[in-house]
Amino acid sequence: MTEIQTVLVANRGEIARRIVRACSDAGLRSVAVFTDLDAAALHLAEADDAVRIGSYLDVDEVVAAAVSSGADAVHPGYGFLSENAAFARAVEAAGLVFVGPSPDVIELMGRKDRAREVAERAGVPVTPRYETDDVPADAYPVLVKAAAGGGGKGMHVVRRPEDLADAVATARREAASSFGDDTLLVEAYVEGGRHVEVQVFGDEHGTVVHLFERDCSAQRRHQKVVEEAPAPGLDPALRTLLHDSSVALCQEVGYVGAGTVEFLVADSPEGQTAYFLEMNTRLQVEHPVTEQVTGLDLVQWQLDVAAGLPLPLAQDEITCTGHAVEVRVYAEDPYTGFLPQAGHVLDVVWDRSASSRGAGQVHAAIEYEAEVAAAYDPMIAKLVGAGANRDAAIDTLVSVIDGSQVEGIETNLGWVRRLVDSPEFRAGEVHTGWLDAYEGPLLERPSPTPEALQSAASLLEPERDGSPFGRGDGWRSAGPSMRTAAPLAEPDGTVYEVSTGSYATASATRRGRRVWATWQGQTWVLEAADAMRRSSVAAAGTADVVSPMPGAVVALDVAVGDAVTAGQRLGAVEAMKMELALVAPHDGTVTHVGAAVGDQVAMGHVVVHVEPRADDA
Repeated sequence: MTEIQTVLVANRGEIARRIVRACSDAGLRSVAVFTDLDAAALHLAEADDAVRIGSYLDVDEVVAAAVSSGADAVHPGYGFLSENAAFARAVEAAGLVFVGPSPDVIELMGRKDRAREVAERAGVPVTPRYETDDVPADAYPVLVKAAAGGGGKGMHVVRRPEDLADAVATARREAASSFGDDTLLVEAYVEGGRHVEVQVFGDEHGTVVHLFERDCSAQRRHQKVVEEAPAPGLDPALRTLLHDSSVALCQEVGYVGAGTVEFLVADSPEGQTAYFLEMNTRLQVEHPVTEQVTGLDLVQWQLDVAAGLPLPLAQDEITCTGHAVEVRVYAEDPYTGFLPQAGHVLDVVWDRSASSRGAGQVHAAIEYEAEVAAAYDPMIAKLVGAGANRDAAIDTLVSVIDGSQVEGIETNLGWVRRLVDSPEFRAGEVHTGWLDAYEGPLLERPSPTPEALQSAASLLEPERDGSPFGRGDGWRSAGPSMRTAAPLAEPDGTVYEVSTGSYATASATRRGRRVWATWQGQTWVLEAADAMRRSSVAAAGTADVVSPMPGAVVALDVAVGDAVTAGQRLGAVEAMKMELALVAPHDGTVTHVGAAVGDQVAMGHVVVHVEPRADDA
């Protein structure tokens, strides 16, 4: 057994806060690390000590911070260096405990290609695999993915042979940028499959257990949005197969610590079939839903196992009760292709009332006023609802969202509320490709509701002079009262009439001439309509190809003078783990290139100007 008294938390945001809290509960001293962008972050104030570093990805800096702070152990959280074998080795070489599996196991299982080979040895079913330059014509669709990473980076579905080369090139660039390794894996893509993963835990004494499974099928661009435990609608025999296969896989490599074995579950006329996807050698973002249904503290288990203690429970002592659903709250605009957002958050309110009843959790990276930087992942919170069954858990989660609000930047809070309350999600019909193929009302930006409009109108009413004529109750000297309200407008100039009925009150805050009104998680910015004032949003010229988000230019495929065709890829911009292609709006000639590869550009920055052909102008 190794005595651990101080833990350095090599991460940021909500997971850093979660680990700091676990350390506090266990009576351990916690040390946070932070960059200049996070100088005011909450995890610093909550930790016992903090050390400034230049980057969360700098192995030498993080290890030096751990040593200088007197830490005995390093907890990597998830993301960043959590699955970096070199980092784990550096931690151990410094005489510290790495809270996770051994570097050799991280290296082996953290690569999808090698993990696949281990899965085959353990008898776990896998999908057909192909070489990047030798994919049979009848094999499509296929999935191109980075062998060395996860989180949706370097992952692309390819449906036609002619699209393979571009997908491979993009995936290699993303993989090299994110993981320092551009090795790719090409496998058969299972249409309509569900993403089901098994939570596993192993200790240094040879024991491996599973803590049941989660369903993470609600994804867009391979990035999870909603997770739940247990997975609904699984055939009992398949559920047992997933649990047993996951334990066997871990036993094959002597796994120690928390991990997740991921599968793709597909329906067929013969029944449900499962295929191994990958293994994550770390704690998962979605671990709170497992904690809710098992009643266990997974971070505490990690700390105990890292100290050399045996697992506190045997397999037959671990139970699954009820249901839990989690949504990820992202700083993104769901109605413009889920583009990441960054900037100043004016205020945040998270509804923690369900937490006091044990029916929900809030894991937030920000509280109150804050800054969201484009340099990091756009997730700002996780909200969890639990209940005796799936419908009850969804109802609790909807209630938590309804009591929460984010003002100042666009988020997916209102959108994800509509998703989990949709008939399709409630019926369990959402699979991994559902959101990417979806075309319907969920992707339409909702207009301000009567509740939001009335609440905003009440805050924007002019000052009253105390006389009957200065009151806003609609009083008239002759005839019944007739309350009216001036029309309101959004900043883009869209005008709305305010209904005169009686509605529930939306949460609303006035700042100057504008009101931020939130109803069911969706926030609108409203002001008194003024026909004389033009929209504050200026449209770019149709020939300008602009950056759709603040980020870095990672590719430029054209130069001044090049002839291009409509829809042709011109370059790409990357921010917050997302790469978006810039495409030609029409046939024409490139007459201006306003950035170079590596440049940081603002949203709306003109990257390329395509002058239309004379016969098209």
